[in-house]
Amino acid sequence: MPCPLRSPAPPRWIYAAFAGALVAVVSAGAWPRAAGAGALPPEGACPVVAGASVGDMDDAGGVPLREGTALRLGDLALVRQLLPPEIWKYRGAFFYEGMLLEIGPCFRRYPTGEWFETATREHAGKARLDEKGNLRDHEAGLPFPIESIDAGDPQAGLQWAWNFELRYRGAGPVGRFRLLDLPDRIGSPETYIGSFFQIVTSNRADLVDSEYRIPMAKNKLWTAGGRFEEPFNARHLAWRQLRSREAMTDYSEPDDTFVYVPTMRKSRRAATAWVDGLYTPQYRVSGDSGGGPVPFGSDQFGPSGSIQPTAGLSIAATENLRRGFTGLAIRPNAYEWRLVAERPVLAPLNATVPGWPRFDDRNFGPSGLSVATDTWDIRQAVVIEGRARKVVDDVGYVRLWIDAQTAQPLYVMTERPNRLALDVGQLVHRWSGENEQYPAWPDGKPANVFDPVAAVFFDVASGRAGWRRESYDIRSLPVDESDLREMTGVEALDRRGR
Repeated sequence: MPCPLRSPAPPRWIYAAFAGALVAVVSAGAWPRAAGAGALPPEGACPVVAGASVGDMDDAGGVPLREGTALRLGDLALVRQLLPPEIWKYRGAFFYEGMLLEIGPCFRRYPTGEWFETATREHAGKARLDEKGNLRDHEAGLPFPIESIDAGDPQAGLQWAWNFELRYRGAGPVGRFRLLDLPDRIGSPETYIGSFFQIVTSNRADLVDSEYRIPMAKNKLWTAGGRFEEPFNARHLAWRQLRSREAMTDYSEPDDTFVYVPTMRKSRRAATAWVDGLYTPQYRVSGDSGGGPVPFGSDQFGPSGSIQPTAGLSIAATENLRRGFTGLAIRPNAYEWRLVAERPVLAPLNATVPGWPRFDDRNFGPSGLSVATDTWDIRQAVVIEGRARKVVDDVGYVRLWIDAQTAQPLYVMTERPNRLALDVGQLVHRWSGENEQYPAWPDGKPANVFDPVAAVFFDVASGRAGWRRESYDIRSLPVDESDLREMTGVEALDRRGR
């Protein structure tokens, strides 16, 4: 069982090595200061750290980090300024004794799908924002090319939010997942296994011949869903979430979300009518036959006094749970955004160490939430903060660390309306361009997609709980027509659930 998460005190030698002004800093002169939100540091221009040695680096005046530099727990102070403040604050959850973090490339330029880059160029300048934060006249590619975003523009944060939501995702991720659910104070960690997908059905740059849309999906922006396979109390729980294109011009537009509830042997509309990002059913209270842990105030036949013994559990199973796929999608127009900062950051944008199901026993540290033993690139990040127009699940503020070159999410933080922290999350990706076994796009060209292979979230509100998702066999390629028909509709839910 994972131990309680606390931020460990650094070893005494660190205090000695970094006494006074000798703390880890990033040299301001290591690269030109960004003139706008679209300015990127030169490729390969690694930042300078000062105050101690790492490996064979030892220079009181500061030396640049290098690709391949290995960092252990005792070296973290060196790169403190390359980590989000929240990650540093809760470093007891995200780092551990025995970790080995390898510095990857500095500000590497990762190409996307050729068709996406072409569409971004061809449609540059067409997308526009209205006074309510809605996106209009966007066809395909990145809505706002990074070189066109002015950091001084009041709408810069909103432009980045839309770039994040409409970033290049290939055809959308499809694969299996393993979810480790850590309890807050009572109970033991539980592992859930299943499959999930998010199919991009509109504004897709590769679908030029069909006006950038999948015809059978009609007016849907994307569709998502999944199915739990293990353990017994969540088996057969399945769902579909269909987001309309109208959500781009009206954030209050609800998704069409349906859930196959095992206790009812049929699908029903989700009890949660409006979801910001990706929906996940309440797998904790699901059950193949109403079994599993008995809720407080219930007996072995279900909630006390209930005419239908499993009714309460069945309805509860269709409520949204902010776990598993948080940070992969958002409604940009549901927030008022501001650009907070542009700065370099360490992040596992292109992870190299495999996890489940390719590798079953990867070490995630005593917290179960650390991906520190891996390759972390040094990236230029755009930090934006959104104030929710509609408070749901007590989320009043969202802060996103977005990779400035690829628009992929690196870190996600949420706060209550009173600014108390809710959770801190880290997204892990892997670029298909370095996987020789990764299939090509149907036209034979490289997919060049970032697959969201893992995520770790620390529940700040509880002080020790959290969750981890692993999806290391995921692919973001077009699926065949029969699978696509099932993924873009809800009819298959009842048939597959049985």
